[in-house]
Amino acid sequence: MSEQVLTEQQVADYLAETPDFFTRHQKLLEKLYVPHNSGSAVSLVERQTTVLREKNQQLYTHLSDLIEIARHNDTQFEKTKRMVLAMLESATLDDVAVATDESLCRDFHSDHTQLLLFSDKPLNVNNLRMMGRGECGLIESLVATNLPTCGQLPEAQHRFLFLDEAVRIQSAAVVPLVKGETLGLLAIGSYDPNYFQSSQGTLFLSYVGEVLSRVISGIWRDELISHS
Repeated sequence: MSEQVLTEQQVADYLAETPDFFTRHQKLLEKLYVPHNSGSAVSLVERQTTVLREKNQQLYTHLSDLIEIARHNDTQFEKTKRMVLAMLESATLDDVAVATDESLCRDFHSDHTQLLLFSDKPLNVNNLRMMGRGECGLIESLVATNLPTCGQLPEAQHRFLFLDEAVRIQSAAVVPLVKGETLGLLAIGSYDPNYFQSSQGTLFLSYVGEVLSRVISGIWRDELISHS
């Protein structure tokens, strides 16, 4: 059976027979354009109606933005939670390096990570770099800040941190790992020159550094005790 289509005249006749229709359906008034005959001047009623519609649209847009921000925050929280749990479940320093790399590259869309730790005692590791505390002269400025650094690194530091990947990496973030003393650095690289910028906020990176520092410190202490 075909669907019956109402004509404009039928709608007009219905509204004429139902004068209280818009009293019961006031929200429709927000979407209707009802001209108010006032000659060449703009009537107060029309002006008020226009202002209210504009305000309603602004409120709707603002609400949509808030909902989108909330969804983004929920997603970021879930990604961060997975990363922290993976770090906490790591039994060795190599496990920590792998968990960090997988999380930052898979969930946060980085392209390369390098975990570099400072130690004057030899440790058996495969997935991260170890160097003596006296060998960090080239990256001393990155270590001394105790704060994340983002953007374009000086060429010498860039090549030192990323080695063979330095040619492909176009922007980077460097996070000092500190727990009582500086334990090392986490370097994160991206092939996108705009992914890390010097003007961006570093709250998330600082949080990653704090968690990573505590996990590494605990594992490191246990490993040194077991080898003593």
